[in-house]
Amino acid sequence: MADDNTTGGSTADMNVEEMELDELREEIRSIDHEIVQLIAQRTYVAESIAAVKQEHDIPTTDETQEQAVMDRAGENAEQFDVDSNLVKAVFRLLIELNKVEQRESR
Repeated sequence: MADDNTTGGSTADMNVEEMELDELREEIRSIDHEIVQLIAQRTYVAESIAAVKQEHDIPTTDETQEQAVMDRAGENAEQFDVDSNLVKAVFRLLIELNKVEQRESR
C-alpha cells in the first residue's frame, strides 16, 4: 500500500506524533492549573499578611521583604535553569498586585 503523505511519514506516524502533542498539551494544561492554584494560595497568604499589617498598623510596603522575595525568585530561577528576568517580572507583578489589594483593603 502506497503512502500518500508528502512528508514521508505514514499515517500511523502522524497519529503517534499527534498523540504525543496532545499528551504534551495536556501536561501544559495541568501545569497551568497548578500555577493558578499556587497563585491563589499565595494571594490568600498575602491577604493574611495584609490583615496582620493592618491590625498592627504596619506599612503596606516593606522594601526589605520585597527585595528578599526578588532575590529568592532569582535564586529559584537559576536553580531550575529558567530565565531570571522572566521569573522576577512575574514576582514583581505578584508583589504589586498584593500591594494594591492591601492598600484598597485599608
